[in-house]
Amino acid sequence: MATLRSATAFVFLLSLLHAIKVSKCQSFIGINYGQVADNLPPPSETAKLLQSTSVEKVRLYGADPAMIKALANTGIGIVIGAADGDIPALASDPNFAKSWINSNVIAYYPASKIILINVGNEVMTSNDQNLMNQLLPAVQNVQNALNEASLGGKIKVSTVHSMAVLRQSEPPSAGMFHPNLVQMLKGLLSFNNATGSPFEINPYPYFAYGSDPRPETLNFCLFQPNPGRVDSNTNIKYTNMFDAQVDAVRSALNAMGFKDVEIVVAETGWPYKGDSNEVGASIENAKAYNGNLIAHLRSMVGTPLMPGKSVDTYLFALYDEDLKPGAGSERAFGIYKPDLTMTYDIGLSKSSQAPSMPKTPATPAPTPVSPASPTPTPVSPSPKPISPSPKPNKASWCVPKVGLSDAQLQTNLDYACGHGIDCSSIQPGGACFDPNTVASHAAYAMNLLYQTAGRNPWNCDFSQTATLTSNNPSYNNCVYPAGST
Repeated sequence: MATLRSATAFVFLLSLLHAIKVSKCQSFIGINYGQVADNLPPPSETAKLLQSTSVEKVRLYGADPAMIKALANTGIGIVIGAADGDIPALASDPNFAKSWINSNVIAYYPASKIILINVGNEVMTSNDQNLMNQLLPAVQNVQNALNEASLGGKIKVSTVHSMAVLRQSEPPSAGMFHPNLVQMLKGLLSFNNATGSPFEINPYPYFAYGSDPRPETLNFCLFQPNPGRVDSNTNIKYTNMFDAQVDAVRSALNAMGFKDVEIVVAETGWPYKGDSNEVGASIENAKAYNGNLIAHLRSMVGTPLMPGKSVDTYLFALYDEDLKPGAGSERAFGIYKPDLTMTYDIGLSKSSQAPSMPKTPATPAPTPVSPASPTPTPVSPSPKPISPSPKPNKASWCVPKVGLSDAQLQTNLDYACGHGIDCSSIQPGGACFDPNTVASHAAYAMNLLYQTAGRNPWNCDFSQTATLTSNNPSYNNCVYPAGST
């Protein structure tokens, strides 16, 4: 009997030590730091905020020197990104890849704990066939550059996908990739498999609820009490949408023969407010989703197809991005405010316990909407982090100087769109596509970069080829974002 009691005590002690380890070391919880905003706190303050939380990894959409430096010697893992606009050069020129690694990795590593490089964001569902074809060579050249710098085993390389890469996701066991993408994905997955890098995906139960706004769907999305959904092929009962979406990806990977490729959730979140026609966007629901998700991850229960471990998950997002276009919800994902206070408490602070999440179903917004896309609007990376802008004085726009050559304008256009701004307005069908000239497109992109980078005079330089004007260059339905200086 004494032996049994001793064994029981030993097992209890191991369980306690595991619980303490999990509570202190939560490497599976990360957060996204988007910067399409004009009111973000200085990078040093953001680094301090992150250190005060249980978050151990942060994903940047670019490779901002100020933020990477601010995170030096904090122990926080850093994910950096190469912009979509860099993919052609990375794919075609190994020397460009080496230069990129020298500038954005070697200059800061290992003091800044860079753990992963994302080449592009949701490229496979961009409908840009040229970019899609160049993605794998770009990824390979970045990996080769890391290998030459003896960092190949220390820093992984991958890319991020939207859920739209799946042709089917219900039931989870029937998850499969879109046939049109299978060949390209096979190349990328072979790379993931060979290098041990993850397959990164952006599941958003919020958007799934938008396409099926019933109370039982909301409870399923928010990890709240619900009847569950049974996978008819496996008889597995799913009790939340997050597990169902992740397991659909697992099934798709398994079906292609890549059972050993790890999944990372690069983005997931819930907006705390939205436009009047956006159902479910509320503080109560955002708190429930993110808080219950964190509790689910901390439980280490895993998903039905991947039990016993938690998928690395990056919450979206650290702050609101007040300059993002689109629906109101796009500017309301921030878990923290620019003044570093919480938008709502989900137990991330090291000095607090996880709050209890609502037990009763949250009330959906009453206004019905048309079914929304099951995938989110791609989140654009952004330019360099900035200090808070000075108080408004007068509106200004950044435009090219008179007399520039098309070659110089094209350089400015490539530079601006390559630094993470949303250039969709100057793509075919966009409000600013016409007139289809390099001068017009460059002007729009240069101004957008200026507005998102902080509206400082040096943000409108472009090697001394740009100037500020108080004359609004907007025309017809093409609106140039404006700010005050």
